[in-house]
Amino acid sequence: MTWGVVAAVLFGALLHASWNALVKSSTDKALDTAVIHLVGTVVGLPLVLFAGIPPASAWPYIATSVVIHIGYYIALTGAYKHGDLGLTYPLMRGVGPMLVATSSAWTVGETMSPLAWAGVLGVCAGVLVLGLSSHALERPKAVAFALSNAVVIALYTVVDAIGVRAAARDGGSALQYVSMLFLLDGWPFGLLVLYRRGFAVAWPYAKARAPVAVVGAAASLGSYGIALWAMTRAPVAMVAALRETSVLFAALIGTWFLKEQFTARRAVGTAVIVAGVVSLRLG
Repeated sequence: MTWGVVAAVLFGALLHASWNALVKSSTDKALDTAVIHLVGTVVGLPLVLFAGIPPASAWPYIATSVVIHIGYYIALTGAYKHGDLGLTYPLMRGVGPMLVATSSAWTVGETMSPLAWAGVLGVCAGVLVLGLSSHALERPKAVAFALSNAVVIALYTVVDAIGVRAAARDGGSALQYVSMLFLLDGWPFGLLVLYRRGFAVAWPYAKARAPVAVVGAAASLGSYGIALWAMTRAPVAMVAALRETSVLFAALIGTWFLKEQFTARRAVGTAVIVAGVVSLRLG
């Protein structure tokens, strides 16, 4: 993993934390998530026209990922409904990379060095330190949604890693894969939420949140596009773990903008994550 890949994934992590903070700050988290990803489908269309259609080998993975992402959005909005960003986001993002790492040998045929394993463990441990506290015991529903989403995150990470590599192998690109994924991805969950809310409620809200949704959609697409590109150039488990440094940015965003406390525990978690990142780079 080169420094260029590390820097790109860290920037993607910042983008990911940013759009999650936008959802958390909204008054209707499910509707905001739906609007952001419906806008993402609009953003995806010109990208598909520019980048082209992915190779046929990538389509089964794109279709599978679209289905998995429906579960991701449902669990995401449930977690944010019942718990704050500082609790739920680390739990969702900290467990997933460990599931990816432990399964990567038989899912993507990769093995890691002891130092790389130390990096994955360090990042995941730091993320969980940021998220786990006595406060977690007071929010069992938030924890349940967050941990369920960690499993979903691991599933779509592996599926998309295999898919984007298949696309690259057959002459395609990460941009083709992610733009097509976003073109299709937002419709199922978005239409479900709009149906439940009703057009009379959803349309005025969507209009009011349109500027925020455009920023959130661009950040979401950019973040995941960077991650998928990185997975064609570095081990999947290492990229998945490095991407979860987004928790650092989420903690800072939660402190500065959402008025959540930055405690000594969060400082320790931050230090452990940084040590893990260094190990990932050296491994």
